[in-house]
Amino acid sequence: MSNPQHTAPSGLEKAVMNVLAVLVIVLMLAVAAQVVCSFFDINPLASFDTSLPFLGKAITLNSLLDLQWHLFALICLVPSGIVLLRDKHVRVDFLYSGLHQGRRRMVDLLGHLIFALPFFIMALPAAWDFAMRAWRSGEGSRNGGLNDLWAIKLVLPLGLGLLALAILIEVIRLFQARADD
Repeated sequence: MSNPQHTAPSGLEKAVMNVLAVLVIVLMLAVAAQVVCSFFDINPLASFDTSLPFLGKAITLNSLLDLQWHLFALICLVPSGIVLLRDKHVRVDFLYSGLHQGRRRMVDLLGHLIFALPFFIMALPAAWDFAMRAWRSGEGSRNGGLNDLWAIKLVLPLGLGLLALAILIEVIRLFQARADD
């Protein structure tokens, strides 16, 4: 079994991570802008004669708040599969670090099969239905925030789907490693 930690990232992986890194900066700027505008009681920040996609007819403090949640969802959900495949996710099990490689693989495999598989079997259809209901209704913010909230709700099944794919790849790797032992 090749160790995913030691393989070079693909061009696509690098591109995705670079875009997400830029989005972290945009997220920080949105937070700072909201704090400053709130302090000086500036609302709306900009108004438009015609409704624009995602923005509506104005950029408001609520738009900035919605933008923060949108960016946070993208930044957290989209790279989760890459993080898992690179084995860079957080591990809190202090016992795991003391196990030899074969036992670690068994813990990972059982964890994926017992916990991840049932989670994705339940979560993916629910996330898809959640996003589709928002899309069919043309859901937007009720409080002067961003329009087209369905777009960000589509990130949930996308991110979960990518993570489920990463788990599937990892399960296959773990089964192959067990066969090689």
